[in-house]
Amino acid sequence: MEPQAHAQPAIGLDIGGTKIAAGVVDAAGAIVQRAHAQTPGTSPALVEQAVLDLVGGLRRDAPAAPVGVGAAGWMNPDTGTVLFSPHLAWRNEPLRDRLSELLGGTVCVANDADAAGWAEYRFGAGQGEPNLVCLTLGTGIGGSLVADGRLRRGRFGLAGEFGHQVIVPGGHLCACGNRGCWEQYASGNAVGREARELARANSPMAQTLLDAAGGNAEAVTGALVTDLAAAGDPASREIVATAGRWLGIGLANLAAALDPGAFVVGGGLGAASTLLLDEAESAYRRHLPGRGYRPFARISRAGLGADAGLIGAADLARLHATGQPG
Repeated sequence: MEPQAHAQPAIGLDIGGTKIAAGVVDAAGAIVQRAHAQTPGTSPALVEQAVLDLVGGLRRDAPAAPVGVGAAGWMNPDTGTVLFSPHLAWRNEPLRDRLSELLGGTVCVANDADAAGWAEYRFGAGQGEPNLVCLTLGTGIGGSLVADGRLRRGRFGLAGEFGHQVIVPGGHLCACGNRGCWEQYASGNAVGREARELARANSPMAQTLLDAAGGNAEAVTGALVTDLAAAGDPASREIVATAGRWLGIGLANLAAALDPGAFVVGGGLGAASTLLLDEAESAYRRHLPGRGYRPFARISRAGLGADAGLIGAADLARLHATGQPG
């Protein structure tokens, strides 16, 4: 391959339910130009037009840049079709073909968690570890898997839905239809739910939470709890620590199944709380099968923050354009 082609910049987009983040990314993973737009409702055609407009602006300075898109949803890895998206009206949407037609060239399409995990492997906290699990703790738990230096999507393109392992049979109802999913105990939403329940009960322990939320229990969020925990509020610290312990149990389960060399934890909750990761590591070490007779995987905070999705999408597009595996 030509070294010049390998070093070319690429354009990455991260399509979320409320915002589309885009940027030109160089071969070292640095964003050299940015753009963004509000996600225009839930119409697939309007979202695709917004992508076209963003790419058109970025291509003024990078006319030959390949394009990669990361978006939430279950994707067919062979066709680039979005089978289902929780935040957009994509149902069996031929996203890769539609964008390729609009943009006049092949577009690389990936699940947003896969794109973020790939970015952490290539340029972030997972560098140097070819067997990596990346987790994003936010509304739920997103995940991706790098094995032997390759992004692994599974036979049907649905690998990485780690948040839906059932960890408490008969537990909290999950949006996926099951009860007791991991993300109902170790996500930002889980932290907020537990804190609101405490606040609704008018527990004296919840007074700081209620004061911070203006006396409205329904205004208590996971982000607020995390901030108060960092400031030392005992009730908030206990809620976050409990989520951390559930996180560690789930990591031990993943280690038993996948045996990664490292876990990288990001997302709003994962990035914000040292307490959460400390508790998770302790619980992981207590629950790991065969503990004492096997190595412990490294657990690290993600390094690229909210930029990981667009960086990973761009890098996957660059690798695809130069015939390299991703």
